Amino acid sequence: MANRKKITSAKKHKRIDVLREDSPPYHANGNGAHRKLKFIDLFCGIGGFRIAFERAGCECVFSSDWDKHSQVTYEANFGEKPHGDIHQVAVADIPPHDILCGGFPCQPFSIAGVSKKLSLGLKHGFEDKKQGNLFFEIANIIEFHQAAAFVLENVKNLKNHDEGRTFEIIYNTLTEALGYTVYYKIIDAQSVVPQHRERIFLVGFKDWRYFEFPEFPAEGPKLASILDPNPPDKYTLTDHLWN
Repeated sequence: MANRKKITSAKKHKRIDVLREDSPPYHANGNGAHRKLKFIDLFCGIGGFRIAFERAGCECVFSSDWDKHSQVTYEANFGEKPHGDIHQVAVADIPPHDILCGGFPCQPFSIAGVSKKLSLGLKHGFEDKKQGNLFFEIANIIEFHQAAAFVLENVKNLKNHDEGRTFEIIYNTLTEALGYTVYYKIIDAQSVVPQHRERIFLVGFKDWRYFEFPEFPAEGPKLASILDPNPPDKYTLTDHLWN
């Protein structure tokens, strides 16, 4: 990567034992006064990114997701209904923001999603016209608004999809075409959920700055710790289904 030489001397982060959810808010400093950083929440689902960034003291100024069930849950969680299909929103109508967050659809790139599409004779990756080209909607928004930073998330197979060509296009678009410094890492969320859930995260900055992903706890919660000890009978498999 182009910034490799700039970061080799930086101090490595130590692995942390416990993840904290009460870290102090981060504020941008503009003209000597502190202000909240503004972010947009694309492909927002039920609001995972928003929870994290609001806990860090940031302000959400726009959200979008086309799934009607996600919209209902998001509205229940945050008191606002996300805009629908991002294709139907003019880039200029999206409010100015400091940070762009987006977990763009993963089905066109995931191992399971690609297998399913191939079995049905459907296109995958960027050739999936319904979901595969949404990264370029993100690129259009970044180009227009020139956000100071972004955080993107997808399945780990994005790195290897189409023998690496898909990720190469994404990385080159963000770095060479749009001029951002980009760091990426595959992170297993087993530190916070009782399962292996590996996702790739891309963090980009318009003005160069050093960034290093933290090291997460080696182990997280066990499945038993989140299960209801007395679930209703309707959620228990019958002996027939067990067999």
